[in-house]
Amino acid sequence: MLRGPCRLFRVSVAPVAALAVALVSSLSRCSLLEPENRVVSPLSPYFGTKTRYEDANPGLLPDPEAPRRDPQLLEETCTPVQLVALIRHGTRYPTTKQIRKLRQLHGLLQARGPGDDRIRAAGGGDLGAVLANWPLWYADWMDGQLVEKGRQDMRQLALRLASLFPVLFSRENCGRLQLVTSSKHRCMDSGAAFLQGLWQHYHPGLPPPDVADMECGPPRINDKLMRFFDHCEKFLTQVERNATALYHVEAFKTGPEMQNILKKVAGILQVPVNNLNADLIQVAFFTCSFDLAIKGVKSPWCDVFDIDDAKVLEYLNDLKQYWKRGYGYTINSQSSCTLFQDIFQHLDKAVEQKQSPECLIQGR
Repeated sequence: MLRGPCRLFRVSVAPVAALAVALVSSLSRCSLLEPENRVVSPLSPYFGTKTRYEDANPGLLPDPEAPRRDPQLLEETCTPVQLVALIRHGTRYPTTKQIRKLRQLHGLLQARGPGDDRIRAAGGGDLGAVLANWPLWYADWMDGQLVEKGRQDMRQLALRLASLFPVLFSRENCGRLQLVTSSKHRCMDSGAAFLQGLWQHYHPGLPPPDVADMECGPPRINDKLMRFFDHCEKFLTQVERNATALYHVEAFKTGPEMQNILKKVAGILQVPVNNLNADLIQVAFFTCSFDLAIKGVKSPWCDVFDIDDAKVLEYLNDLKQYWKRGYGYTINSQSSCTLFQDIFQHLDKAVEQKQSPECLIQGR
């Protein structure tokens, strides 16, 4: 899911043709493990924006730094003059809100009384006990920050783009590169890591300097452009601050599909179903994805759910995004007009002038 951009790059050379290439990307998370040793989960296709990028694009696994060109993307007779890419941040930690919900769920598991032992013994395996003893290593300070794997995501993306568009990303054009980011720390860190990847491309084997000292220049913060929804008063009033805007989401949380999952999970974990709710179930589901993405570990949380559960939880997440960010309310798309106007103004300018290729990379 793309909610707003984070970075902006521009490069210039004399083009022989005016070809504007627009790329909308979710980045490419690249596993720290070798492909043959990768830990996988059948739930991965249902994690939405929390899916590991290499699970969504397995083509990255053999060599995450190698570019993969669509043979129809650029003809040999054309030279790109502008690249526009809306890019999401790299792999991140859970937010503090998610971590506290997980801690609440972990506390329920640890608080199970000894009288439950007979029930658990009758049911065979005790996944609840395994999870109660599973290390809860997430801390509040993490709060959605970029992890090292996320920095690697960005460095490798920069290397792929620089190899795919060598003219746009030539060292001579580095001075024309611009990077715009939102003020979110994970976005600023993603932008810095992207620049480090370009440094690696320009200076193989040399350690990168501080971002402020790089020849391409540091990222520039522009929340009005990159977090447009936070600056649209109509959106804030009608959706963000409207207690009834997500009515359909709340109705689904208490509907039969989610209630069946609550009962099932309560039985598996041997905790009272009244102590669970849809939000706790969802964070348990996403904990499987965070452990996979950050540590390459398939935690016991992945064993709590099956594919049918995953489809319901994926729908719940999609339903929220539909009403809060998607087609549910007209203002959701209207609030992004500033961003799209900015993108197309740069595309139109590049086509009209035909003087210098510009690489405009925007991501959140």
